[in-house]
Amino acid sequence: MDKTVSGLAAAVAGIEDGMVLMVGGFGGSGAPIELIHALIDRFKATGSPKNLNVVNNNAGNGRIGIAAMIDAGMVAKMVCSFPRSADPRAFTEKYLAGEIALELVPQGTLAERIRAGGAGIPAFYTPASYGTDVAAGKPVAEFEGRHYVQERWLKADAALLKAELADTMGNCTYRKAARNFSPLMAAAARLTIVQATRIVQPGGIDPEAVVTPGIFVNRVVEVADAKQEEALMRDGVAYA
Repeated sequence: MDKTVSGLAAAVAGIEDGMVLMVGGFGGSGAPIELIHALIDRFKATGSPKNLNVVNNNAGNGRIGIAAMIDAGMVAKMVCSFPRSADPRAFTEKYLAGEIALELVPQGTLAERIRAGGAGIPAFYTPASYGTDVAAGKPVAEFEGRHYVQERWLKADAALLKAELADTMGNCTYRKAARNFSPLMAAAARLTIVQATRIVQPGGIDPEAVVTPGIFVNRVVEVADAKQEEALMRDGVAYA
């Protein structure tokens, strides 16, 4: 039941070409920067993983994190709500060059599609996007005089998440807004990998405070000095 791993390289082992990869975070809040950079390190050393389909709220910022993955040529498609954020250069350049695909999803719909994937619900209906290009080609139904668009679940081969506190069995808590998409992604992924600021022994977290139960987590690695995306951007860090 001990799900801790020795380091970041071991944590991201098994993420391979063409996988669907969910990445927690809302901007820099809850972004697992160290896990992402460990995956980039492996790509630089081996050429894998590539052709990834990445699910995140946005398409990366600056030259770090997801943006660095895009710069490195690891990402074939982004599934996100906000492809243009604080510094969307990496995605914008690749998209305009035809080197990366985009599936644009309204933010609430994105969260619900991920939740549905974890709950085993293959489809649901929402009024969001009805009558727009985002809904083109999707089934539409009428309920109580209002039109709703059918959306499909989102599941992932792997998820990279950031927790504030975890125990060795994978039970996790998050720091305030860093919680965002992470609990949903943990349930929707076949392989859930968590970097935690601190890891404690079983019983070290009040059971009433657990947000993500360990049953949804496969690996935990401690990153005590995790960096914040916005701070790295201010310092001009370029990881790719």
